[in-house]
Amino acid sequence: MPIRGDRPPTRPVRARAAVLVVCALTAVACSSGAEGGGTTVPPVPAPSAELAAHGADWVLPGRDYDNSRATTHSGIDTTTVRTLEPRWEAAMSGPLSTVPIVVGDTVYAQDGRGLVLAVDRATGGTRWRSEGHGFNIGPFGVAVADGRVFAVEGSSGLVAFDAATGEELWTRDLIATPTTGIDIQPTVYDGVVLASTVPVSVGGIYTPGDRGVISALDATTGEVRWSFDTVQGDLWGNPEVNSGGGSWYPPAVDPVARVVYWGVANPAPFPGTEEWPNGTSRPGDNLYTDSAVALDLDTGELLWFHQVHPHDLFDRDLVHTMIARTDDGPLVVATGKGGVVVGLDPASGEPRWRTEVGRHENDDLTELTGPTDVLPGTFGGVLTPPATADGVVYVAVVNAPTTLEPTQKAYIGSQLGTDEGQVVAIDASTGEILWDTSVDGDPLGGVAVVNDLVLTATLDGTIVGLDRERGRPAFRAEAPGGINGWMSVAGDLVVVPVGNADPPRLVAYGLPD
Repeated sequence: MPIRGDRPPTRPVRARAAVLVVCALTAVACSSGAEGGGTTVPPVPAPSAELAAHGADWVLPGRDYDNSRATTHSGIDTTTVRTLEPRWEAAMSGPLSTVPIVVGDTVYAQDGRGLVLAVDRATGGTRWRSEGHGFNIGPFGVAVADGRVFAVEGSSGLVAFDAATGEELWTRDLIATPTTGIDIQPTVYDGVVLASTVPVSVGGIYTPGDRGVISALDATTGEVRWSFDTVQGDLWGNPEVNSGGGSWYPPAVDPVARVVYWGVANPAPFPGTEEWPNGTSRPGDNLYTDSAVALDLDTGELLWFHQVHPHDLFDRDLVHTMIARTDDGPLVVATGKGGVVVGLDPASGEPRWRTEVGRHENDDLTELTGPTDVLPGTFGGVLTPPATADGVVYVAVVNAPTTLEPTQKAYIGSQLGTDEGQVVAIDASTGEILWDTSVDGDPLGGVAVVNDLVLTATLDGTIVGLDRERGRPAFRAEAPGGINGWMSVAGDLVVVPVGNADPPRLVAYGLPD
């Protein structure tokens, strides 16, 4: 089993990747090895039909397999953003907490009641609408690939629809217990749907014995091809008390090396219970929680992991991963609710840098002695997806404290609305903070990069634009409700999930004709 920051010596990811890059660029089979022998390596599979035809749109949850959430295929920038105007609205039946997918002339989204909606990109008119598939805590959402739409099936699994008609094609139950849940926007590559369960659902929250499991499903049939248990061993000695792991957000995928990079959530109980204060029911590091893990895309084999918060007491999910492109090559960047951003070698997981963002208070404590305010709180830090472009990483930070006690479970949220948030730009090569801009409110709208513009949105419904060079304010607009989902940008259209409204709705803004 690989140790922290290592990979098994039998899996030379970097060398294999170099060969596959050549194959990908030439689109023909090639071989590697010494003296004419070697192994035939097939070309990298083509992307989905939708990505091949509409790659300038927002076809994937992170826009691309890097999870970059960045686009240059738009006329929106710091000089034009102030001319954005409302184009259409499309009502949903429940909350919205992920990103709408834009493919050609259609926008797809899922709400918290499990309803999947496909609307006309130009008008917002309904193309088809599914029945509700059950309430979900969120985040949740859709993926689109090869004529199918994949969504969360209540709190229990995944469902596939025909992308053109909305006809239901298959469902797959993934939960191991009635209290395990699934709260993730799936992603798809090469006929495989990637998703994860978590120990949280409408049936229970961190029920003892529950553990999150990552799965890869056949996109055509829904059959499980492989699974990876994000909890090492027997729940750290006390499965009758402990739970944890799982992933809440889509992974980054390297199609060339055929590696998928996941962020893993926290262990529980946290901070502790009367019998087991300060997480003493789960001694040790509690692997693989609060870790970035690299898995073989074809088998689910663990290649390496890097744990950022060993024996986490404060719900510091390391839930976001992306691939940042720098002059020195690609880097895996991981971050989450702990307000820590790390740059990792994509082949080995070795850390290159570690940077703290946002406010930090008492989060370095290894035990609590009484009620203690901790920052970032359990609903703070880098809670929603970051972005990366041109060797820079952009994160939205929520500065919301939580009062924690050593013998009390703290599973519900933070004190939102108590402090300004931040948008921070980080040099992806070095981890140096390039600029740090305060944002009024809690920026739960993630980050998107459009040309020379950084966009985010707040829980009170404010859409904020900053210039990428210095982080200076460039745009501000009020949406018709609060926002805790993240926007997508396709061409000159920005689609914003306004989930805290009556009714919840998708709102599209566009440049003047």
